[in-house]
Order: sequence, then C-alpha cells, then structure tokens
Amino acid sequence: MGYGGYAYLLEPLWWLGMVTMIVGEVANFVAYAFAPAILVTPLGALSIIVSAILAHFMLKEKLHQLGVLGCIMCISGSVIIVIHAPQESPITSVQEIWAMATQPAFLLYLGSVIVLVVLLILHFAPRCGHTNVLVFTGICSLMGSLSVMSVKALGTALKLTFEGKNQLVYLETWFFMFIVATCVIIQMNYLNKALDTFNTAVVSPIYYVMFTSLTIIASVIMFKDWDSQNTGSIISELCGFIAVLCGTILLNSAKDSDRGSSFRGEHAPLSPTLSTGLFSGNRETLKHDEENELLPDDICLRKQEPY
Repeated sequence: MGYGGYAYLLEPLWWLGMVTMIVGEVANFVAYAFAPAILVTPLGALSIIVSAILAHFMLKEKLHQLGVLGCIMCISGSVIIVIHAPQESPITSVQEIWAMATQPAFLLYLGSVIVLVVLLILHFAPRCGHTNVLVFTGICSLMGSLSVMSVKALGTALKLTFEGKNQLVYLETWFFMFIVATCVIIQMNYLNKALDTFNTAVVSPIYYVMFTSLTIIASVIMFKDWDSQNTGSIISELCGFIAVLCGTILLNSAKDSDRGSSFRGEHAPLSPTLSTGLFSGNRETLKHDEENELLPDDICLRKQEPY
C-alpha cells in the first residue's frame, strides 16, 4: 500500500498508462468542443464497460453476473442520456463564453469551489487525507468540474479558430488555457494520491459520482443546458444518470469481489466495502488484518505459560 507520495513517477507502467490516457483525453477534449458537457461527461462510464470486457477476454478475468448487470445499466443509462440530451446553443466567439463564465450564478459556484478546495488542501488533507477517501477525491472532483468548463471553452475557441474565426487574438482564450493546465495538474496530483493511498475499487466509483455530478451542476449553471428543455426530458436525463452511476458502482463492486477472492483465497473475507473505505480507508483494514495474524502467536504463548 502507498502513502500518497510520488513513487509512481518512477514506474514505466505508470508512464505508459499516462500516455494512453492523454490520447483518450485528447479525444475527450474534441468531444467537448462539439457536444454539451452534460452529455459527454456521463458517457465516460462507457470506458469502464470497455475495460471490463477487455479484461474478460485479454486478462482472463471473469465477468460475473453482477458485472454484466452493471454493464447493462451503464449502457441503458447512456442511451437514455443520449436520447434526451439538450441541444447546444451555437457559440460564435470565446467572448460569449467569457460572458457565461462571469455571470453571478457561476461566479458564486466558482467561489464556493475555490473555498472548498483551499479548505480541503490546507486543513483536511494534512489531518485526515490518508484515512478518509473523500478528501483527495473531493479535491479532484471540484477541480475537475472547473477543468471541464475550461476545456469546453478552450475547445470551442479552437474549433472556431479552425473554421476561420481566429480566437487566439483574445486574452480570454489564453486565460482558459491557463485554467485548464492549472486544474488538470491539481486534479491529477490528488487523484494519484487517492489511488496510491486507497483501494482503486473504492476510489473509482466515488470519484466518478462526485466528478460527474459536479460537472453537470457546473454545466447547468454556466451553459444553462436545461433552460430549453421540458421537465420530462430533465427527469429522463437524471434517471439515465442514476442508472449509469449504479452500473458503475456495481462494476467496481464486482472487480473488488474478484480481487478479494483471488488474493485472499476462496473462503477468506472479501476486501473492504465501499462504506468501509469511506470512513476508515485501507489502513484500518490492514491494521485489523495484522492483529488477526498476531492472534495465533499470542495463543501459543499463553499455552506455554506455566500454571
């Protein structure tokens, strides 16, 4: 188990994963330029389905009924979201996006995010960052919602530039680029800390739920995605989103069960549940395991004591 350090930077496999992830994020970046964030972000759950299917065929990992149910729920929720996704209003310049970003409602959201992130980094991270998974994932999710809004603005500016409407002459374009770089660096730093400290099966669903929820809230405030939709479409989108979230949690639960049975034996207890990871992290579990391992030695010593 790690302790949230930077040892992962010395691992070649980590850099290989980082390169492939960057390629995927570039494609994701292009998607934000052509579709609303409220549609693109929840569809990220499809990557989990692809990973599960590839692991089943390439790594010979069994995809049990719980995992199959999770895949079906993710696909069903994604289809519902696509069908009822809002139509994006055409944007003609980066200055139009800047006007959206400086409206009072989004400035209030922006100020709240900055205050929470500073509070989490300076106060909670040193005290309980390595025992409570919500601290590191909270920082990643809050910064991630801002990075998506900035990526959306930057992607739209670049798209307009390629269409012949040069947006690089505006200071707002470069400001959005700076925000993207800053948010992504902070986000990746604390996401790696979370993955290095806690069980991946605990971090992944929590991070996905928080990140996607905050991104949708930020997009609704900034781009007013729901203003042109009726109540039925909004409810359908929320139901699809909930189905995707539940499917994601089921998929990660199935992975956690497989990991526990593979490493601890067929009759051994499974790895920590999601609720355990939320409040105690993996350290408490390891401590409990160490105490259980020492118990037989203590019994032997007691048997040898003279009466």
